[in-house]
Amino acid sequence: MTAQLLDGKATAADLRRELAERVAKLTANSGRPPGLGTVLVGDDPGSHAYVAGKHRDCAQVGIASLRRELPADASRQQVEDVIDELNADPACTGYIVQLPLPRHLDGGAVLERMDPAKDADGLHPVNLGRLALGVEAPLPCTPRGIVELLRRYEVPLAGARVCVIGRGVTVGRPIGLLLTRRSENATVTLCHTGTKGLAWHVREAEIVVAAAGSPGLITKDMLRPGAAVLDVGVTRTERGLVGDVHPEAATVAGRLAPMPGGVGPMTRAMLLANVVEAAERNANAV
Repeated sequence: MTAQLLDGKATAADLRRELAERVAKLTANSGRPPGLGTVLVGDDPGSHAYVAGKHRDCAQVGIASLRRELPADASRQQVEDVIDELNADPACTGYIVQLPLPRHLDGGAVLERMDPAKDADGLHPVNLGRLALGVEAPLPCTPRGIVELLRRYEVPLAGARVCVIGRGVTVGRPIGLLLTRRSENATVTLCHTGTKGLAWHVREAEIVVAAAGSPGLITKDMLRPGAAVLDVGVTRTERGLVGDVHPEAATVAGRLAPMPGGVGPMTRAMLLANVVEAAERNANAV
């Protein structure tokens, strides 16, 4: 068996084309395009490359870019001043603070200072709480991208058994909240690297989401034949970026979203979607 590719790059390209049409309509009606702001503190090459990619995505769909860059030794007050500026700027529909921040800054406090309505990443504590309550709010980009990728490839979700490996706030915890909504109706088991009998839980699942940040954790012998497997784990090694799913898993899985090229592009597309949806909410509120 060779797994069908869940192609995040191609799917994200389709999404950008769809979003571009919505952005054009918003811009024509309001005279101003939606705007995505980014706050980048420090000189980490990976963070700079990631933020640059987000702004390239914006250019493709017609979203305006607002870049705010601060030195690695920026004070808390300097960062808060930028946050306050973007909160008040009507040209900024939504924005993100690129993580991780330098160690002397409290990332949690910075995120809490953001206007939840402008939280393009969907990770503000208020928005995570709204997700748990089933109240409309910006959704976490990676979990939302996973669900959208599964939908686009018509992977059955209703009644499906899903095993999520990873308990982080970015993916592991919120993905279960999305997949157990009535609109998806899946049954989710949340595991992690300390779970006893992990292989048993994985093999019971028709859909596996690996987001533990543990290279090669999910091997082919752990998988149910034909399962849909999504590799979300990212670990930097001397050999480059490595995912949580062993390459040989492709011989057992029915569908596979690899790392890279699977969920990553969907995360970036969902960031744009959150901005566009915020702009549409703003337009409807006028």
